Amino acid sequence: MYEPITRRTFAMTTAVAALGATALSAGRVLGANERIRLGLIGTGNRGSQVLDAFLRHADMEVVAVCDVYQPYLDRAVKRLDGKPAAACRDFRKIVDRQDIDAVIVATPDHWHAIQAIAACNAKKDVYVEKPLSITIHEGRRMVEAARRNQRVVQVGLHRRSSGLYAKLAEFVAAGEIGKVTLSRAYRLSNMFPAGIGKLKTTEPPKDLDWDLWLGPRPERPYQDNIAPYKFRWWELYSSQAANWGVHYLDAIRWMTGERAPSSVCAMGGRFAVDDDRTVPDTLEATFEFASGRLAVFGQYEASGNPALKEGEIELRGTQGTVYAGTKLFRVVPERGGQFQENKPRMEPLEVSGGVGEDDLTVQHARNFLDCVKSRQTPRADVEIGHRSTTMSLLANISLATRCRLDWDAEKERITNHEPANALLHYEYRKPWKLE
Repeated sequence: MYEPITRRTFAMTTAVAALGATALSAGRVLGANERIRLGLIGTGNRGSQVLDAFLRHADMEVVAVCDVYQPYLDRAVKRLDGKPAAACRDFRKIVDRQDIDAVIVATPDHWHAIQAIAACNAKKDVYVEKPLSITIHEGRRMVEAARRNQRVVQVGLHRRSSGLYAKLAEFVAAGEIGKVTLSRAYRLSNMFPAGIGKLKTTEPPKDLDWDLWLGPRPERPYQDNIAPYKFRWWELYSSQAANWGVHYLDAIRWMTGERAPSSVCAMGGRFAVDDDRTVPDTLEATFEFASGRLAVFGQYEASGNPALKEGEIELRGTQGTVYAGTKLFRVVPERGGQFQENKPRMEPLEVSGGVGEDDLTVQHARNFLDCVKSRQTPRADVEIGHRSTTMSLLANISLATRCRLDWDAEKERITNHEPANALLHYEYRKPWKLE
């Protein structure tokens, strides 16, 4: 039977769990034959962060790195402090190597599926950054490839490695804040007025393989505010609903025990920021679940003031409201409202002891390495990543069609707007295809 959790028991259990994991990792003596040999595909902004997280662990070695942009590639090699590692621009050279056990995929979103599936088919385990895919069809094919090849696939939803969030999930599941009817999270950044700028097309830099960067997407002229980083604001290559939204929507799914929404409605547009982006500067997506609750994700890039009282996720229950972040969560008691007895319905609670984003990535990398050895399911397994990424991608489809969409999570089809199903995938530019 679940025992009510107090401030003291929460602090103790969280601290003990964290201490145990650290002691187990630090106290183990590793032999040379236990070192996991890694290949890194994508060494840009997030790729360099993930590389740093993996380098914190002594039982792995990076034997090869890959990027289509030479300065990023050179930086990654230098980061290895002189340790020998092959460097290449074509990811297939990484996948084909026989001396690699696992591959890290940290490329732009439109590349994730092709590269992760190729690695799985080559019998390599995969750590793939979020969002898992850029289409829902790709995500399901990635799950199938992982299962077919019996691969460990960890998605970079690193909040899944948070001990603090794990305790919060138990707390909410036990009904401590009553029924959660609404959850909210936001991406906030005031990019008004110029955003990513307005630029003309130019010849690509000589040290960038632009054709390979584009990959399965249509051929187009190079622009400095697309690559190597600002692709996040171009719908062909990414979106902020997926880039940031998937983190929060995954945490909400976890906290509320939901598998998938039954419907979604997104509204928004380019309302204020004058730049070349093809994604909104203002968006709000509402997801409804058959269990009787809503989740809201807002992308506010024309205003940056806080949308929540505190934290990054709000869970509104009938007995109390949770404001959660990676380092702390706080429970504010509810009071009876109209026609109800106006007294607190629970005791306030504050639980700290969590860690920051960088440390969570380190813990997430640790979990992946452990699972590569044990063959256990990682915390952010590919199916988890697919279901959470699907929510973000459904929001994008709803926005594109300007319709509320009903979703069949079993068949993975939109049931009330057949034309919208055409957006579940797209035709790749030759010669790229899903194997």
